[in-house]
Amino acid sequence: MTWLWVALGGAMGSMGRHGIGLWLARHEGFPWGTLAANIGGSFIIGIGSGLFIDEQRKSTSASFLMPGFCGGFTTFSAFSLQTVGLMREQAWLKAGANIGGSVLLCLLFTGLGWMLGNALRRTPS
Repeated sequence: MTWLWVALGGAMGSMGRHGIGLWLARHEGFPWGTLAANIGGSFIIGIGSGLFIDEQRKSTSASFLMPGFCGGFTTFSAFSLQTVGLMREQAWLKAGANIGGSVLLCLLFTGLGWMLGNALRRTPS
């Protein structure tokens, strides 16, 4: 049954990623949709990791959210392809900004998400 939750989360994450890509497609010249999905997905997976710290491998909610939704929502392969495309166009500043922004901001938002998720987990119900 866990596989079904992962698949459902992945489908929803993929649809969300597609929607962000369409919404931000009006800003040409830089892959804003991919960067936004990677930052948002990093934040969400951080929250999930903080919330489900003790039961990540057992919880269907954790399976739906983390490998499911976040796996479908984040777009490292698209990031790589777009960055290589910027490099092939010799748009070195944009390629560097995409690499630096993706790595630094995604790490930052994963950490912030983890702190928020951990705080929420400790909040009495």
